Amino acid sequence: MPIKIQSDLPAKGILENENIFVMDEGRAISQEIRPLKICILNLMPLKEETELQLLRALSNTPLQVDVDFMKTSTHVSQNTSANHLNRFYSTFAELKDNKYDGLIITGAPVEQMAFEEVDYWDELTRIMDWTKTNVVSTLHLCWGAQAGMYYHYGIDKVQLDKKAFGLFWHKVLNRKIPLVRGFDDVFLAPHSRHTETPLDKVRADKRITILAESDEVGLFLAMAQNGRQIFVMGHPEYDRVTLDGEYKRDKSKGLPIELPKNYYQDDDPENGPLLTWRATANNLYTNWLNYYVYQATPYDLEGTPDFTWK
Repeated sequence: MPIKIQSDLPAKGILENENIFVMDEGRAISQEIRPLKICILNLMPLKEETELQLLRALSNTPLQVDVDFMKTSTHVSQNTSANHLNRFYSTFAELKDNKYDGLIITGAPVEQMAFEEVDYWDELTRIMDWTKTNVVSTLHLCWGAQAGMYYHYGIDKVQLDKKAFGLFWHKVLNRKIPLVRGFDDVFLAPHSRHTETPLDKVRADKRITILAESDEVGLFLAMAQNGRQIFVMGHPEYDRVTLDGEYKRDKSKGLPIELPKNYYQDDDPENGPLLTWRATANNLYTNWLNYYVYQATPYDLEGTPDFTWK
């Protein structure tokens, strides 16, 4: 089934060229189906790139997904045009009376700042409070996951000795939980961060269930509240060339940056990267949408979600 987006969203044409089924508002209105209502709080600077990555990830299920985009009102984006934001995004104030089956909180390039120093932190805390009553399941990504761990459970991030950058091996810990159904015992996933949420502190909090971790970069996947809160400490949504772009950007600026690990063929940027994490990413988003959104949400969003693991 398709994802439903505005007919003039730039990502629509790219997705259609990739043979991904997207549907505009006109066709969706004619169908007597209750689509899943998903909101994406996009905190990334290159918003159009992130839109495309997440819409691609959400498209690989038999479920019809209706997507809204949320922006913060307390921060002005410098990397996305005001026209695009005004046309396709709404503020929290404009969306707060809605209820959603799922919310995705993206990462943001602010990880080396204290949470309280981020100019939209107060607004983000109001959004995270709102999820407790208005969202069935919230998926937190990278810095968004660190922020969620800090706000909901008081676990602060710490600085790494060097940036976790590239593809890293992870192992599944809790195979009986539906979120990791279909995962291999070990899998690669992208990371690009200078900080981490300490694994030992997460382990010590019995309200949180760890589902996957790495010997090299620590926590990758965890959940709480029976799936109402899900935390992903990497970027499974990244496409083939995202890490390549980050590496070349930092090199061009003269910033200290190592080759992304396990990424380029023969560790040679001229050879280009192999795409080795797409199946895992598709599995993760499919499981989230199916088991923690579709299976849990009431047909009437005013009803009571059912988080019984099936």
